[in-house]
Amino acid sequence: MKNTRIFNFLMLLLAMVITTTAIAQDAKPKASPPATATGKVGDATVTVNYSSPSVKGRTIWGELVPYGQVWRSGANEATTVTFDKAVMVEGKPLAAGTYSFYTIPAEDKWTVIFNKTAKQWGTQYDEKQDALRVTVTPRKAPTMNERLKYDVTSEGLLLSWEDMAVPVKITTAKK
Repeated sequence: MKNTRIFNFLMLLLAMVITTTAIAQDAKPKASPPATATGKVGDATVTVNYSSPSVKGRTIWGELVPYGQVWRSGANEATTVTFDKAVMVEGKPLAAGTYSFYTIPAEDKWTVIFNKTAKQWGTQYDEKQDALRVTVTPRKAPTMNERLKYDVTSEGLLLSWEDMAVPVKITTAKK
């Protein structure tokens, strides 16, 4: 009986070691980890939730992210932007809420899209659900960004990746 208890204890201990090792192996970092950017634009709080891919030596603009095609502006699930108050985006009104965020990159002008379907995989874009489309001008980033990054500044939203920065002007909506 004593041998059976010791045997059972050793088997339980062995099972725990194997399980812990298996879980630890699955815990490697994601290729495009989740990230969040939050800030104030006027009295509105703006929050961006996205997955942040890396350059990894690739040419991003015009190759990995083709010009003239809708891009999910991140990786994995759709990037979302949440406004707790109504705002003006590039001078156009947008109601408070959470939107999926897409873009159509081009060399000289980008189309920025706020889509009403927030909870979706990034490649399930439906143009009929667009709440707002605006045009913005990209610029050369002051530094190289290995990872896609969003910043919320007092002037709006800034997408930065590789050698590109894409500002989106946001102001608090007039009442």
